[in-house]
Amino acid sequence: MARESIDERRVFLSTLPAGRGERRLALAVVLVSLGIFVVAMPFAKVPLGQVWAFIPIYQSAFAVNDLITAILLFGQFSILRSRALLALASGYLFTAFMAVAHGLTFPGLFAPTGLLGAGPQTTAWLYMFWHGGFPLLVIAYAGLKDDERAPGGPRGRPGVAVLSSVTAALVAALGVTLLATAGQGALPAIMRGNNYTPAMISVVSTVWALSLLALVVLWRRRPHSVLDLWLMVVLCAWLFDIALAAVLNQGRFDLGFYAGRMYGLLAASFVLVVLLLENGMLYARLAAAHDGERRERERAEQKSAELMAANKELEAFSYSVSHDLRAPLRAMDGFARMLDEDYGERLDAEGRRLTGVVRKSSQRMGSLIDDLLAFSRLGRQALRTERVHVDEIVAETLEELRGAAEGRPIDFRVGQLGAAEADPALLRQALTNLLGNAIKFTRGRTPAVVEVGCRSAAETG
Repeated sequence: MARESIDERRVFLSTLPAGRGERRLALAVVLVSLGIFVVAMPFAKVPLGQVWAFIPIYQSAFAVNDLITAILLFGQFSILRSRALLALASGYLFTAFMAVAHGLTFPGLFAPTGLLGAGPQTTAWLYMFWHGGFPLLVIAYAGLKDDERAPGGPRGRPGVAVLSSVTAALVAALGVTLLATAGQGALPAIMRGNNYTPAMISVVSTVWALSLLALVVLWRRRPHSVLDLWLMVVLCAWLFDIALAAVLNQGRFDLGFYAGRMYGLLAASFVLVVLLLENGMLYARLAAAHDGERRERERAEQKSAELMAANKELEAFSYSVSHDLRAPLRAMDGFARMLDEDYGERLDAEGRRLTGVVRKSSQRMGSLIDDLLAFSRLGRQALRTERVHVDEIVAETLEELRGAAEGRPIDFRVGQLGAAEADPALLRQALTNLLGNAIKFTRGRTPAVVEVGCRSAAETG
């Protein structure tokens, strides 16, 4: 059962070990991203046109991608109860909230200085909080994974944990947004118009270092799952995003600004794509399992129908055999009775004894036929249980077998049996077989004792 539980858990990206194929694909994506980054580096400061529609399109796509990813991860948490997944889902939800706040406060997009009481430093600081918060939650995810190597997770209602995480992510996003708007005067100036100030270097270097630290921590937490692998790809794209959009470029609306945000959008898409592919595979497996169950059910119904047909044929055969066997037995018993009644006085003692043997043998043969019919009905007819007095059935059975026990050194001792739920006919048949065998195999002069009673569970061990 434990092995089956582990195998069932490994259908998820967060528990499925990364294979060679996944590693090669992830490495190829990182190398292609690195190649594009190296090509774009010398041109990062080249100014480009101010495409204002790019900002809301990018922020909307980013927020939607991260929101869907968070929902899927929360869904996996509700199944696996993994605190690591809860932290990671909260990280994606935090970035979705921050993308919305960043777009609303972008200067010149919805208002000259942005909405929400934004100032000239608000959007840049929101970018820093945004790109610094996610790596911290990835580090939390990597640290919490070590506590969950064994099956099982935190107990409690998953809905409460999810609601608490959503609330925490929202409060954190509102807190840093409030700091970047109402408290912007307490923050160092990192923007001068659309260009960066010297203070930007130290701030953005810290944010970039957090992403690198998260990548290293995640790399060191082995073995890697498929989710770990693609999170490392996300962090690599995150590093390229920060480098192009906030380190190597000159300011807003240059090539580095646009290229960095494209890396950010790709970073928001990698885990989402693999999660959606995972969901598709799970649905395919569910459909295959359902189809297999349907086929098994149809085969079982077909076998059941064949068995019922065979049972009917067997029952018809049993009754036919019973009828054919009873006819000569009735003739034998009838003629033996007539012979005993009409000519008994003319027969000597041996003749009368042999006549009795014939009658008893025919009656015994009839009992054997009844046993055969009762056995053939076993498993084909439902038990008809009722409250029966076992003492009475035992007494009646012994009375029927008394003739067979004559002349044999056997003593039946019957205890207090009480009542029970049973099929009277089958119980009587079982007692007849058991007691009949006791009589049949008791020979010689050594007395035998057959006890009929009941024992408690403690007595039987």
